Amino acid sequence: MSSVLIVIPILSILMFDLGLGLRGSDFSLIFKRPRALLTGLIGQIIFLPAIAFILATFFGLRNELFVGLMLIACCPGGSSSNVFTGIAKGDVALSVSLTAFSSLITMITLPFLMGQSVEMPVTNLVIQNLILVLIPIIVGMLIRRIKPHFAENLHQWISRFAFPALMFLAALFFVVNTDIIREYFSQLFFVVTSLVLLGMLCGGSLGVISRLNHREIRTLVIEIGMQNAAQAMALAASPFVFNQPGYAIPATVYALMMNVVLLIYVAYVKRINPDR
Repeated sequence: MSSVLIVIPILSILMFDLGLGLRGSDFSLIFKRPRALLTGLIGQIIFLPAIAFILATFFGLRNELFVGLMLIACCPGGSSSNVFTGIAKGDVALSVSLTAFSSLITMITLPFLMGQSVEMPVTNLVIQNLILVLIPIIVGMLIRRIKPHFAENLHQWISRFAFPALMFLAALFFVVNTDIIREYFSQLFFVVTSLVLLGMLCGGSLGVISRLNHREIRTLVIEIGMQNAAQAMALAASPFVFNQPGYAIPATVYALMMNVVLLIYVAYVKRINPDR
């Protein structure tokens, strides 16, 4: 069975789950607290791709790994960041808003930024993102509006499987690309871990420069450190976009390392700030 037949449905379910957790008020944050939201979006959409490009160039990644690393950085924030933010006692409303806005904005910015690295069918990319990202989010939001209690229960149920589903996708691509991953794992380990750590540092630094409060800074650290690895895998393997499973290799390593690093960060935050 082709890996794309597994990764694409999982991505759609994760985006549907994101929609189930969204309220109209989540989008009004741009008017209530524009500085925090815009700072996070600038970190995700501008700084993180720049960091990925510098890392890929510095480490001399071969073409498919170079493109794969850029693909991760150009994707939106991952929905699991909302859970991590809650555990770290960050600003969950800001986290959800950043995930939602970045999911919509990167539908425009991703083709532009990735087009600088590799030729790609922009029309197919936009159509696939509409079907796999935007429509599931809208359906989830509609269900929440019509049946809020049902949507909340469904959201809680699906969210339990978000992390296992992402790890399953990573394991799947590990199996499919075992030889290449074995050959380049040490290099990818350092590159991907550096991307996660520098993304987190970028989020914290931007938060301090923008004079955000502790909870908002904590949220930006997590949001910019956790990208949507499932979407990167789906775009890489999709026969309508890249049709290059090799592009998903960095995302498989990233899916593992972002969770390991962010779990350590969350544990550290809870230990030094147990009450706030």
